Amino acid sequence: MRTVRTLAAAALAGAALLGPAGPAAVADSPSATATPDTRSTGGPTEAGTTFRTAARFLPGQRATAQAATGDYLYWVFPADTGQRPTVNAAVTLPDAALRHGPSTWRIDVYDGLRRRQPCMYGAQSRTAAKDAAKVELACVLRPVRASADAWANDPLPGSYFVRLTVTGLPDEDLGQPFDARLGVDLKDEGGAHATDGALAAPLVPGATTGREAEADADAGRTSAVEAAAPEDGWSSGWWSDRWLWSLAGGVLAALAGIGGYVLTRGAGRPSGAPPVA
Repeated sequence: MRTVRTLAAAALAGAALLGPAGPAAVADSPSATATPDTRSTGGPTEAGTTFRTAARFLPGQRATAQAATGDYLYWVFPADTGQRPTVNAAVTLPDAALRHGPSTWRIDVYDGLRRRQPCMYGAQSRTAAKDAAKVELACVLRPVRASADAWANDPLPGSYFVRLTVTGLPDEDLGQPFDARLGVDLKDEGGAHATDGALAAPLVPGATTGREAEADADAGRTSAVEAAAPEDGWSSGWWSDRWLWSLAGGVLAALAGIGGYVLTRGAGRPSGAPPVA
């Protein structure tokens, strides 16, 4: 019985250690409400007008731009495996006295293959009243996966493009100046959405084959993948905290098996039983 109590105590201790981490690993409902803007001002002060000229910035930075209503503004940022990006945009509208009616603004997010990624949460499109001074937009993407099937539209590691534009307003208001501010926050989802496998290279514009990347490295040139990498570089994609959960599950299963054997094996042959012929 002492052995059984020891095994039971070990199993309960393991469950207690793993218990608090469970809800965090499977949480899938982030808040879509606006959060205080604590990003640095080290981002770009201009935006591109096409995918090819998109202004690059890093998560945590604040990108700003001045443009005219009717323009398409493009930015690009990196997102890695296990991260869930949240894009926040704020548009300071022209003077209300100069506007002739309401305006509708929208942000769209595209991955490195220029596939539009749907927003799980947030106000991706909003209509501002004629007398409104500002409109705020938000888009919470799905977690980035290490790999996906060819037919799937799952977000993959690489560059992500953000496009901001006005989709509806009176014709008289086209060309009026406005200010835009954009930021991206990343939440680490851990192994809750991990998959087996990994891409040969992140999906970034200008990515080359492995042989060409080696040639760039030998020549001392920075490859497109390295130039588009996050501050701490791209992850390998194979590691996630699912390995820890699998290991802990195996240990608990082994303890349960040993405990079951101890409980069911009995005390052996009774001491007073006659010998077997």
